[in-house]
Parts: sequence; C-alpha cells; structure tokens
Amino acid sequence: MIDLEQVRKVALLARLELTAEEEAQFTGQLSGILDYVEQLKELNTDDVEPTTRAIELSNITRTDSLQTFAERDAILDCAPDREDGFFKVPKILSE
Repeated sequence: MIDLEQVRKVALLARLELTAEEEAQFTGQLSGILDYVEQLKELNTDDVEPTTRAIELSNITRTDSLQTFAERDAILDCAPDREDGFFKVPKILSE
C-alpha cells in the first residue's frame, strides 16, 4: 500500500536519516498499519458513542488551594539570590 518513495518522502519531511534497511523495514511496517486501518473502516460503528479513550478514567489529581507556608524564610534562605522577600531569577525576556 505504501512504497519506498513515500517512506523516503516522509523521512525527509520528518528530517530522519534512514538506512536502506530501515527504509525497507518501515515500508513493510507502514503498509501493515495502513492495511489494518482499512480493515477498521469496514466495521459498523453507527451505534458506538464517540469517546476519548477505550476505558473510563477518573481524575486523580487534587484541587489546587492557596495556602500560606509557615517556613517562608527558611525556603528563601536556601535561594541563591532573593529580593524583597521573593526569589530573584535571571531576566529571560526583553522589555
């Protein structure tokens, strides 16, 4: 389904340097992937609800909450440079 020239074009666009063996290997692998996609197109999915993943997952992260840290001075004492009670870092953006 995909030929060697198409693999070379994709490799060029992706800025990949492939050996002749890799080109041959990827030609076979990519053809297999495209053949499988063609098989999937034959499935009737009319009654299948769209999803973002195959299994349901719940969010396991906690909500962010603003809290004052009691040991602020201890943390600032570890900083290589500080100014007016804050960490001082090198400027990375121009004005």
